[in-house]
Amino acid sequence: MRSIPFREALREAMTEEMRRDEKVFLMGEEVAEYNGAYKVSQGMLAEFGAKRVIDTPIAELGFAAIAVGAAQNGLRPIVEFMTWNFAVLPLDQILNTASKMLAMSGGQIGCPIVFRGPNGSAGQLGAQHSTAFDSLYANIPGLKVVSPSNGYDAKGLLKQCIRYEEDPIVFFESEVMYGDKCEVPEEEYYIPLGKADIKKAGRDVTIVSYNKMMKVALGAAAELEKEGISAEVIDLRTIRPLDWETILESVKKTNRLVIVEEQWPFASISSEISYRIQKEGFDYLDAPIRRICSADAPMHYAANLTALAIPDVARTVKLVKEVMYMKK
Repeated sequence: MRSIPFREALREAMTEEMRRDEKVFLMGEEVAEYNGAYKVSQGMLAEFGAKRVIDTPIAELGFAAIAVGAAQNGLRPIVEFMTWNFAVLPLDQILNTASKMLAMSGGQIGCPIVFRGPNGSAGQLGAQHSTAFDSLYANIPGLKVVSPSNGYDAKGLLKQCIRYEEDPIVFFESEVMYGDKCEVPEEEYYIPLGKADIKKAGRDVTIVSYNKMMKVALGAAAELEKEGISAEVIDLRTIRPLDWETILESVKKTNRLVIVEEQWPFASISSEISYRIQKEGFDYLDAPIRRICSADAPMHYAANLTALAIPDVARTVKLVKEVMYMKK
């Protein structure tokens, strides 16, 4: 094992799969000459050349369309968006073509493609650069949605997506995680989609999260431990397919569920989880399912308002104590 940054884990995943399969290529804004806006693709142009690491114009709809066409003709593109906020522009290609082509062609034409880049807020970037798109893409049949919280999971999941998945993939990262260090093995490994991971075992309450909100979930669990509350923390890793069964098994043990996510609350991932668990596990619940989401409003630029809008450890701890029926 060695400790490497999140961005390097992503780079290793792409590089290893591009070495293995010449049909895999990377395209996006500044991925080649500039080594990537977040240095995820650093050095890849030198190794693979301009035909497989392709700088594009600032035209997301255009280069996404090229990639979708390439995928339908036997190639396996990786498309990097500088932020998923910019992917609103090529949504027509993702929603109306990539996600629907297999069904519309009667199973004759697939679209093995990975759309990846940072999602959600990264600090004071203003409303137009701070949206979390988790539930929007998870609500589209035909797409698979992946949202890792650490470099180990990111590498294994991305390799799985590039090599084995025949469906179009939406792969969510985070700008604030690219420098995070994580233990990643030297040997090759893959992580199948649709399997959540229990990051911390516990007995009193289940906390579910994903992507960078896992830091909040684990931070809250650490604070709760100081007060004798044992929280089990589950990392979804993939949003679609959603491993609600692992959550249910945990709730059978803890009898309480709190969900932490960066998504807006209305029709969110926590909404779907809450429905599934109350439907299949109502008799195991000793308290209502609770959640903490981002504020139901566009993200402000001001630092104090940004901090108030996004879930944090203190408010998560307070919510857990509420489902534990502890006195304030």
